[in-house]
Amino acid sequence: MASTLWGKLGSLAGEGAEASAARPSRLEEEVVSLFEQLRPPVLRYLVSFRISAPDAEEIAQEVFLALFQHLRQGKSRANLQGWVFRVAHNQALKHRTRSRRHSEHFSYLPPFAEAPDDLTPGPDVRLEVIQKQQRLLAVVRALPEQDQCCLSLRAEGLRYRDIAEIVGMSLGAVANSLERSLSRLARASSY
Repeated sequence: MASTLWGKLGSLAGEGAEASAARPSRLEEEVVSLFEQLRPPVLRYLVSFRISAPDAEEIAQEVFLALFQHLRQGKSRANLQGWVFRVAHNQALKHRTRSRRHSEHFSYLPPFAEAPDDLTPGPDVRLEVIQKQQRLLAVVRALPEQDQCCLSLRAEGLRYRDIAEIVGMSLGAVANSLERSLSRLARASSY
């Protein structure tokens, strides 16, 4: 994936992909390093919007190409992780709008709501785990979309301030949203 990004970065920088691969600039190296570090959480976040894996990969590359252009223009380097997630969030919303126009059904599903790969072996324990997971998933799906976004971004390790900027809410509204969501999840998991 990073090699594809190298080629695209080289094209943006005005060089051929071969020249870029032979002598990447410091800026290209920095963006590729950020891509390798932030790609997995960005992909999880994009997939939580029910975006297919190939589309999420394409959006992620667009996000990091936009980051390259942003930095090449000498714009702010403050909180690049928050910047990347904000752009990914906006791209996901645009993708959803395009998908809705094509009559594709959108359903928000946080990445942590997927079925676990390694279930506990016993059938009674397995049933209990599945039932608890279904309760938690039902609670998450019942949350307002903004609460789901806040919860998903927090699960990716973003700070409240970053989440507020990404979803366009006040810091207090993010704190309230997360408190409500976590409280509902705690009640559902205690049953």
